[in-house]
Amino acid sequence: MILKDILAISGEPGLFKFIAQGKNAIIVEQLETKKRSSAYGSAKVSSLEDIAIFTDKEDLPLGKVFDLIHEKENGGEAIDSKADAGKLKEWFEGILPEYSKDKVYTSDIKKVAQWYNILHKLNLLTKEEPEKEAEEKPAKEKSTKEKSTKGKSTKEKPVPVAEKKNKKATPKTKSK
Repeated sequence: MILKDILAISGEPGLFKFIAQGKNAIIVEQLETKKRSSAYGSAKVSSLEDIAIFTDKEDLPLGKVFDLIHEKENGGEAIDSKADAGKLKEWFEGILPEYSKDKVYTSDIKKVAQWYNILHKLNLLTKEEPEKEAEEKPAKEKSTKEKSTKGKSTKEKPVPVAEKKNKKATPKTKSK
């Protein structure tokens, strides 16, 4: 899932969207109420993109956990975050059987379920594949452009302005 610009602020309920950077704070918008506020430097702000779940092997990014939930729930909502602790752990183990039972607490599972349901309700759960395909297309186009200019002969290739200044200051040396 693409979780860029979606934030969790410690002590504040719900999720927030990053709007702008101020001098001493960041401007955020609460996803559900659309109310804007400031998060100052003293607030613990975490991007969902940077959060990972401990597993027995390696940490799994939250976006991948949301993908697994989306698959298990067939695109529907996750379990209610206010459900019994036993049910929450059983549900989470069905999604991610190798999660670290020592390091991942019930409160963490509740947050994952709550955040997933918020994003699902607002239709903000999008797969990462479309973005990767979009990145690959310009790279392919670039390589075809490079191939078409290889055969052409030019006297001198254009040099960026910053490099022109450095050319005068440094003497050319021939390399063998």
